[in-house]
Amino acid sequence: MGLFISVKTSYTPPDMKILVFGDIVNNIGVRAVKTVLPRLIDTHRPDLVIANAENLAGGKGITPEILQDLLHAGVDFFTSGNHVFAKKQAFDVFSDAKLSEKIIRPANYPAGVPGVGAKMLSVGAKNVLVINLLGRVHGPVLCDDPFRRLDEILKEFAHQRPSVILVDFHAEATSEKVAFGWHCDGRTTAMWGTHTHVPTRDERVLPGGTAYITDVGMTGMRDGVIGVDKEAILRNFTTSLPVKHEYADSGDAIVNALLIDTDGLGKASSITHYQEIVHI
Repeated sequence: MGLFISVKTSYTPPDMKILVFGDIVNNIGVRAVKTVLPRLIDTHRPDLVIANAENLAGGKGITPEILQDLLHAGVDFFTSGNHVFAKKQAFDVFSDAKLSEKIIRPANYPAGVPGVGAKMLSVGAKNVLVINLLGRVHGPVLCDDPFRRLDEILKEFAHQRPSVILVDFHAEATSEKVAFGWHCDGRTTAMWGTHTHVPTRDERVLPGGTAYITDVGMTGMRDGVIGVDKEAILRNFTTSLPVKHEYADSGDAIVNALLIDTDGLGKASSITHYQEIVHI
């Protein structure tokens, strides 16, 4: 069984429960999510399950088939990041009328990029706004300012009166993520970081009521280097020569996730980090 570490402001029955998976890396990560998700759904009854999809297909990118597989397993919606267009099948995803409703790409990509970066979801009787943004510090993608883009999105959707606002900030630098958390505080229900694959374990509810963590952590091969076969990465570090990233399809996988409770007023009442090792 996995380990939950919870941070609560005070106990009140949650208005909504949101289950969040960070970066799911390659087939072993997909299989790990499919292993634990039915049990987590049965135990915690989340109203919404969100997962970051950018590393699903061979470690980089997405395909319609893998997204469908995880949707059937119980994931409701996907965010992504800088690798979302690493495979050409991403264009099939964003051109598909049904699949494109289930995924967003970073909202601060340049104009004209397929897909959208924010989407309003109907979850029961509530409007839930999900936003995806890329960081710029040490970032590999030339993108717009995520701070100003968040401000714009909140104004764009204000007339729809979202009950809950959730932000996946896909960024490299911890300093930028911490700053972005303060930028969100009191204006969004939650902001979680993704991309660096290592859980930071600084989860808390900020003073304004925003659930925050610098990085959720990945779901993928445990005994590698952030999900990649360790031998290839060690060769790269010790020789400075380029290597091909290799990924195991079996072995021990680490699952990192969040459970976020909301209070009915658009604030978070608790944030709980979940970690489990499963053998695939």
